[in-house]
Amino acid sequence: MANQYLTYLFARLLIGMSMFGHGFVRVFDLTGFADKMTKGFEATLLPEALVYPFMIVLPVLELAVGTLLLIGAKTKWATIAGLVIMLALIFGSSMQQNWSAVPVQLFHGFFLLGILVFLPYDKYSLDKKLENK
Repeated sequence: MANQYLTYLFARLLIGMSMFGHGFVRVFDLTGFADKMTKGFEATLLPEALVYPFMIVLPVLELAVGTLLLIGAKTKWATIAGLVIMLALIFGSSMQQNWSAVPVQLFHGFFLLGILVFLPYDKYSLDKKLENK
C-alpha cells in the first residue's frame, strides 16, 4: 500500500511543480505577459476586454494552484481549480486555432483528473496532517 501513497505524492508534486513553474516565471511581469498573450487573440472572436484581465489573473491562479498542490493543502479544490484553468486554456487555444497547445493542456487536464480520482491515496499532505490533529 505504501507504493500507492508515494506514487500519488509524486504525481501531485509533478503537476504542482508544473503549475507553480508556469505561474512563477510569469507573475513577475504580469502586464508584459498579458500584453504578449492578448496580442495572440487579436484575430479571434474573444474581446480584448475579456482576454487581457484573464491573462493578468492566469499566472496568479497557476502559482496558487501549484503552491497548494505542492504542499498538499486544499488538494481537492486546488485540483478542481486547475481543471477549470485547463478548460479555459483549451477554449482559448481553440479560438486561436493553436492546435499544438491543446495536447499539452489536455495532458495537464488528464493529470489533474488522475489527482482527483486517486485523492484517497493522498496520505502525505498538509491536508492529512491537519485532518489528524
